Amino acid sequence: MRRFYLLSIQPTLFGGVSLIRNWGRIGTSGQIMIQTFEDSTKAGEAFARLER
Repeated sequence: MRRFYLLSIQPTLFGGVSLIRNWGRIGTSGQIMIQTFEDSTKAGEAFARLER
């Protein structure tokens, strides 16, 4: 099976930062998980952990 995995960091409307994870089979919309952080440093650390 072919799968995809996408990570992105996006600003929120309230001054925080969200780490958005999207994964699943190619050809589907997949699943989405959103984690919200107070600053970009913590979001960057979480991104680096997941990227490994």
